[in-house]
Parts: sequence; C-alpha cells; structure tokens
Amino acid sequence: MVSEKIKDLQSTVNDVGEYVTQIIHFVDGQKRTFTGIQSDSIKQGQFTKFWLKNGSMLFINDEKVLCIEVFSEDGLG
Repeated sequence: MVSEKIKDLQSTVNDVGEYVTQIIHFVDGQKRTFTGIQSDSIKQGQFTKFWLKNGSMLFINDEKVLCIEVFSEDGLG
C-alpha cells in the first residue's frame, strides 16, 4: 500500500493569525461580531463550528451567511 500525502484542508483563516475577530454578514442584512476565535478550531459542515478564548463554542448556520470579514488579533493587547 502506497502512502500518499494528504492535503491540509484546515481553514485559510489560520493564515491570518492564531486568534481572530470575525464580522459575519447574514443574508437578512444583520451583522454579528465575534472576537477571540481560535482559528485552528474552525470546522466546516452544514454548521461552521469554532471555539472562543472564553471557552465557549459557537455554531453558525452556513446557509444564512452572505460573507465573513476576518481580522487578526495577534499582537493586540
């Protein structure tokens, strides 16, 4: 059996920083800002799930999201 290199499918948000702030724009025009998101904890499916610095976990229904703005918190203090 040949072992193949598996591509890392982690979120590209990892490239922004270890902790990020996201402004999520929903299709109905609402916006929500979430801070302290641990970028390497983001898992995508029907719901996007991620952990926050305060220990809580957040689930977002992808079907209702128009776009997401992402900002690094690294180096902020």
